[in-house]
Amino acid sequence: MQLAKWQGAEVIAVAAGRHEAFLRQLGADSVIDYTTTAVEETVRDLDLVIDAPGGRPAAVFCVPCDPAARCTRSFRSALPGAEEARQRGVTVSTTQVRSSGAQLARLADLLDAGVIRVAIDSVFPLAQAQMAHERAAQGHLEGKIVLLVMDSSAG
Repeated sequence: MQLAKWQGAEVIAVAAGRHEAFLRQLGADSVIDYTTTAVEETVRDLDLVIDAPGGRPAAVFCVPCDPAARCTRSFRSALPGAEEARQRGVTVSTTQVRSSGAQLARLADLLDAGVIRVAIDSVFPLAQAQMAHERAAQGHLEGKIVLLVMDSSAG
């Protein structure tokens, strides 16, 4: 979302309403609460849908797309509703992140400049890895879960 905003995109985030303030901090222009609003009845003519968390059928999010649009999932797994979206002319794909030194250097520059930030939901010492796993299983995270391997204040 932050990179899309940096590139000048209008960003519409879909999440539970309790995450609106967090998503706006990350650059969302608007937030649709999927628990109270039918997304496919709210927006139209989208150019790109990125399904980061997965879980809902792609067709629900791709219905509002322009037929020349793209609908992608940010992990490699079956995309429920993909065939219906394809029949409408929407390009449906999955993507996988690959390491690139040049891209990581560019991201580091953007982090240093404050253009993007890493959102951290919670931090656990390595000894509490089970608690971190339990936190992840709860869902509705606002950022990453960090495991501290070593306490830097210990010297």
